[in-house]
This record gives sequence, structure tokens and C-alpha cells, in this order.
Amino acid sequence: MFINFWYPAVESEKLKDKPLKQRMLGQDFVLWRDEEGQAHCLSNTCCHRGGSLGDGVVEDSCVQCPYHGWRFNGDGQCVRVPSIGMKAKPPGRARVDSYPVMERYGLVFCFLGDLDESERPPLLEIKEWGQEGWSSTIQSFEWNFNYKRSIENGIDPAHNEFVHPTHGMKGMDENYKVHELDMRETDWGTGFFNEVFAPPLAEKKMREASGETKNRIIRAGTGHHGPASVWTFINPTPVMHIYQYLYEAPVDEDNTRLFLINMRNFMLEDIYDETMMERNQYVATQDRDVLYELHPKITPRVNTKELFTPSDYPIGRYREWLKEWEARGWRIDLDKVREQERHTAFAIPSPERRRKKGWVIDPIPLMPATPARAVETDQAA
Repeated sequence: MFINFWYPAVESEKLKDKPLKQRMLGQDFVLWRDEEGQAHCLSNTCCHRGGSLGDGVVEDSCVQCPYHGWRFNGDGQCVRVPSIGMKAKPPGRARVDSYPVMERYGLVFCFLGDLDESERPPLLEIKEWGQEGWSSTIQSFEWNFNYKRSIENGIDPAHNEFVHPTHGMKGMDENYKVHELDMRETDWGTGFFNEVFAPPLAEKKMREASGETKNRIIRAGTGHHGPASVWTFINPTPVMHIYQYLYEAPVDEDNTRLFLINMRNFMLEDIYDETMMERNQYVATQDRDVLYELHPKITPRVNTKELFTPSDYPIGRYREWLKEWEARGWRIDLDKVREQERHTAFAIPSPERRRKKGWVIDPIPLMPATPARAVETDQAA
């Protein structure tokens, strides 16, 4: 798992003025809204004696620890320690990590890392959001598989034929093959477009909207952005578009929270939202059922432990990107975390740690940056 990326925490409409405890990257966080409706995200562990802030209450726009009543504002600074007197100033080290929060596309995103604003990777953009002629739906799932397995499934051009019967011929076409991939590289990921076989749409209203009743070849594309986001563009006809954006938050190594935003430029009325969501749920469940049975549960450490073919090239590129981000020193050292977490509290380092010293909670152990990356970073600076 990697720090220094934007991760989805919760749907905006579900975040209220009460503490919400959410687990991401194997650590706990507390989110809430202040009196002005602004969303906040802090590391969940109280720096006093390890209380869970997410199990406390919100008072005066601050989150209050249920153990001894220490109160923290949205910047993570403790503003009240009852045991030393209501008017006494809290110790300078009485603070917890506070993370940048951004609300986009109906979701609350948290930047879990210590990069300053100008250095942060951008959020995967939805250009169609809010544009005339487009409609959207949001769905969320929390499933028991590793996020990398899920991302790799999303950018796999060969699985549709077998995992999703309505997308192909269930492997019965003797002439089936994955057509050549038109690869696309971005600053933060890899994608591709290619031609895929498309039978008539199974859902009646969608089939009628497409005007297509025969098998055909369509152009579609998909790719990843960062370690845990996927875009998928499907064009059932030259003027009918389904664009999907999958934002994932690794809960831990074995569990993943997923938020699927589906954009469409047809059947725009709200009455069709349920039809679209049922369809998406059906397809997502097919993927889930396959991912649940993969062995090993987490991708092998080296590609030679799997037998790649040309259609696996996007997966190989994704893994190369992960190595690049590990070389920057952004990968969490899970072995060290597991070794120490019973007696040590950790926090994902926040941007404020670059400006202040003397933190009570230790930063989470990270794999060291490679010398080559360190030199490149120095030159870039």
C-alpha cells in the first residue's frame, strides 16, 4: 500500500457532524463535518493514551476523545485538556496528523501523505461531471480482496470474454483473440484502447437506446491512475457513451472499499438510474466472485511467478508503476508494521510533519527510497 495519493473515504452525503471512523491503508482515521459543513480527517489515535477519536463526539466543531475528553480541531491541534483546567493551554506536542480533504464527484477524498500541495499527484478527473447531456450514479462496495488484484482485473483486456458472459461469447468463439492494444501513457498511469466483440445489450431499454440488435465490434478503453483508481470508457455506438471511474481505498491488505461512478450520455432521466446500477452491480459481482478465489490472495512479488502473455502487458506496466512509487519511498513497510503494531501506534505522515517536529505518534514505517530516485528527486527540486 502507498502513501501520497488521494483516497476515497466516504460518500459526501453520508458524512455528518458526528465522528466517522474509517480504516484506510491499514490505519484508522476519523472524519467529521464542522459547524460550517467543512469535512475534516485526522489520524484516529489520540496522542494522550491511545483513545479512539472516532468513538468520541463532536463539540464546537472539534472531535473529542471518549477516554479523557481531549479535544482536537480540524488541523489536528489539541485545543482542550480537561485534566489541566479548562483555561490551561494544551502542551505543544498535543496534536495528531490532519490530512487534506477534497470533495469531488459526490465523494470525500483524503490525501494520505506528507507532500505539499504543489507536489501531490492529481485526483483522477471526471471531465463529464456536471456537464449538460450527462447523468451519473454512485455505488459503493466493500469486499474482501486485495486492491491490486482488483485494479489489475479492471485493466485486464482478456477477462471479459469469460468473466462477463454478456460481454462476449463465453469462450465459445474459435476465432477469439485479444486485438492489438493501443497503449496510452499518462503522468500517473497506463491505459489502452482496443476493439472488442459486443453482442446486443442485454437490458431492453439500453438495447433500444443503442439501436443495435446484432453482434458487432466496438472500441473501448481502460487504464489506471495511481495505484488505486481505474477509468473505463465504453462506446456501445459512436454517439452512446458509458464512462466509468472506479476509486478504491485499500482498507488493509485483504479488504478494499470501492466507489464506482458511472457516467452516461443516454437515458438521462433519473428513473433509469436504478437500471444502470443494477447492471453495474451484476457485472461487479462477477468480478468479485473470481477475485475471491485467486491464489495467492496478493499479487506475487515477481512476475516470473505468473505466466504473462501479450494481453497482460497493461498489468505488467501497472506493476512497473508500483515499483516506481516504491522507489520514491511511498510504499508502506507492512512487515515492520506487523512486527511492531501491538506495542506501537502509527500514523500516516501528514504535510504538517514537514514543518513541525516532536510528534508523539510515530510515522508509519516506509520502504526506503532507492538512491536513483533520491538523486532524481534532488535534481527535480
